[in-house]
Amino acid sequence: MTETEHTDAEISTPKVSAGYKIILLDDDKFLLDMYSMKFSQEGYVVQSCLSVDEVLASLRGGFAADAVIFDLVMPENDGFDLLRAIKEELLVPKAALIALTNQGEDEERDKIEDLGAHEYIVKAMTVPSEVVKKVTETIAKRK
Repeated sequence: MTETEHTDAEISTPKVSAGYKIILLDDDKFLLDMYSMKFSQEGYVVQSCLSVDEVLASLRGGFAADAVIFDLVMPENDGFDLLRAIKEELLVPKAALIALTNQGEDEERDKIEDLGAHEYIVKAMTVPSEVVKKVTETIAKRK
């Protein structure tokens, strides 16, 4: 085969999400690992966190996230506390802020929108590949 000839296996289209950096926050280790693996397989750089404090430490430490994906219900500080801190400290002003939760009430959705969230995804109604697609679309809209 010459230098200009390629097999189909050698030619790969770069993923739209390649290089996007995200922080995932969930207190459920199983779900956190599953979503981390799914996003990593799609070319994302993933920082996984089990608490709001871990997320804030990472952001304050300079992790330049393109998206912060967070659960709302947490044992200590919750997703609302995270949004407030991000807003107050002006952390990641260009990042997409995305709730990934099982809370489906309009009241919850309205509250996070008021705090600056860009997307609201209900876990139980969305398969992981759809979550990745929605996150990719939300990040792209903010670029």
